[in-house]
Amino acid sequence: MRYLPLSPTEREDMLARMGLAHIDDLFADAADKLLKDPLDLPGRKTELEVERAMEALAAKNLAASAVPFFLGAGAYKHHVPASVDHLIQRSEFLTSYTPYQPEISQGTLQVLFEFQTQVARLTGMDVANASMYDGSTATAEAVLMAHRVTRRRKALLSGGLHPHYAETARTLSDMADDEILALPPDPLAREDLIAQIDDSLSCVVVQSPDVFGHLRDLRPLAEACKAKGVLLVAVVTEVLALGLVESPGAQGADIVVAEGQSIGNGLNFGGPYLGLFATREKFVRQMPGRLCGQTFDSQGRRGFVLTLSTREQHIRREKATSNICTNSGLCALAFSIHLSLLGEKGLRELALVNHANAVALAEAIETIPGVKLLNGGFFNEFCVELPGSAADFVERAAGQKILAGVPASRLSPGAGLDNLLLIASSEINTDDDRAALVAALREEAAR
Repeated sequence: MRYLPLSPTEREDMLARMGLAHIDDLFADAADKLLKDPLDLPGRKTELEVERAMEALAAKNLAASAVPFFLGAGAYKHHVPASVDHLIQRSEFLTSYTPYQPEISQGTLQVLFEFQTQVARLTGMDVANASMYDGSTATAEAVLMAHRVTRRRKALLSGGLHPHYAETARTLSDMADDEILALPPDPLAREDLIAQIDDSLSCVVVQSPDVFGHLRDLRPLAEACKAKGVLLVAVVTEVLALGLVESPGAQGADIVVAEGQSIGNGLNFGGPYLGLFATREKFVRQMPGRLCGQTFDSQGRRGFVLTLSTREQHIRREKATSNICTNSGLCALAFSIHLSLLGEKGLRELALVNHANAVALAEAIETIPGVKLLNGGFFNEFCVELPGSAADFVERAAGQKILAGVPASRLSPGAGLDNLLLIASSEINTDDDRAALVAALREEAAR
C-alpha cells in the first residue's frame, strides 16, 4: 500500500531490534488481559452498508434543530448566519494553522488582533489573548495565573461555578499540588464568599450568570478581594449575556474568562469550543497563551505579529505560563466575524431578545402549581424546582419530542439537586416551543 511509509524489510529490522518475531508480540500483554475472547463486532460490510448502519444510529438521536430546545448549562443554541460559514472560508484567512511566519499569515494575525480587541471590550478588561481551548480550561489557567501573580497556592471556587469548570480547575491544581476550596452547589445564590476570603487565597472564582442562572453583583466581592490582595476571577459561560449585563471588568474583576461558543459557533456535539481570556494590563506577562499585536514595516505599512508567546512551544518549559499548545483559531474567527456582523447595536438587540424570551417562559412556568422558579433575576437561563425528579421529566419530555433542559443532578451527582431543572430560552425558541414546554411541565406537575 503506497500510504504506508515503511517497507516490509524496514518493519522486520525494527522488530529484530526489539527482539520480537512478529508485530502481534507488541500487544501480547494486552491480548492476554483484554482480548481473550473475540470482540462481539459485526463482520465486514460494504461502504454503503456502513453508511446505512450509521444513519440508523444517528436517527435515534433527537436533533437540536428538529424539536423545541431548552438546553443550556454552558452550551447554548443560537442562530449562526450563513454569512459566517461563508466568510470563514475566504482565502485571506486560510493561512497556516499557526502564524509563525507573519509575512504569509497577515489574514490570520489581523483577525486575532481584532478578536482580542472585541474580547477586551466585551469583558471590560485592558487586554485579551488570542483564545484558548474552551471556558473550562481558561478558568483553570486563570487559577494558575493567579497563583503566579500572588505567589499563593490556594483558590476559592464559588458554588455557583459550573461543576465541569470546577473539576477542570481541580484537575490541573492537583497535578501542581495546589489547593482548591470548592464550596457546595448554591442553587439559591445564598453563599457568603466574602466571609471566606483571607490572605492565604490567590483568587476567588465566581460565575455570573452562574450555573443556576443567577446574576451576581461582583463589586462587593471585588472590594473584599482587593483588601486581602486576592484576585477576582470572573467566569461567563453564556458570553451573549455581556451584550446586556455590565461587564465583569467594570465590576472590578482582575481576570475574566468565558466560553465564546454562543457567538458564531454551533453546538457541534460538544466541541470544539472557544475559550476567552482577558485581564488587566499590569498582569499581561503572566497571561497564558499568546498575544497578537500591531506594528509597522520599514515602509510605514501596518502589519500584525505575535507580540507575546509565553507558552511551551515558544520558550523554555520552566519559563512558560501555560502548557496549552494551541488556540481555537477557526472558532475565534467565526466568533469575530459574527460579532462584527452584529455590531454593538445588534449584539445588544440579540441579548434583549434572549432575555425577553426567557422572561416570557419563566412567567408562564410560574403559573404551574407545584413548579417553583428559584431565580430573582437571570439573563436567558433559569432554574426551576419540580415536584419530582428532573431527570425523569427530561426523559418523558424527550419522548414527546421536547428537549426540556438539563437536570442539575447531571452536573452535580449526589448533591441533592434531583428536583432542579436548568432551562435556557434563546432567540431560536418560538411561542409554540415555549407553549409545548409549559404544557409538558403542567402535565408533569399533575402526575
